[in-house]
Order: sequence, then C-alpha cells, then structure tokens
Amino acid sequence: MAQLNIDEFLARFRDRAQAVKERGIPPLEGDARRVWIESAENDYMDYSLVGRASWEVEEEALVLRIALRE
Repeated sequence: MAQLNIDEFLARFRDRAQAVKERGIPPLEGDARRVWIESAENDYMDYSLVGRASWEVEEEALVLRIALRE
C-alpha cells in the first residue's frame, strides 16, 4: 500500500490550483462558457485552499487547518 506524504499531497493541490489558473478557456459560447468559467473559478478556490493548509494528526485523524485570511 502506498504511504501518504501529506506535504506532497498539499503540493499536488497547489500545482492543480496553478494549472487551473494558467489554462485557457476553450471555444465555448453563451451559457456553456459561463458554466465553464464558474467551474474553473470554483476549482481554483478549492485547490488553492487545500494547497495552503497546514496539517497535523490529532487522535489518529488528519486535520487540515485553512486560514481564512492570508
């Protein structure tokens, strides 16, 4: 079984956030374009929040702490 490396896990989320930020918008029009942009914005927020979390193990549970202010 693979070993979980939390620092690498969080780094993957930071990388995903950067990839979402840098990717272009496909040739979509109207509602499809709006939905795609909203999805990308949500993906970026989700990935960047997890990516900047600090972590610790408490009572055999992984706890991610996400600062709401930078």
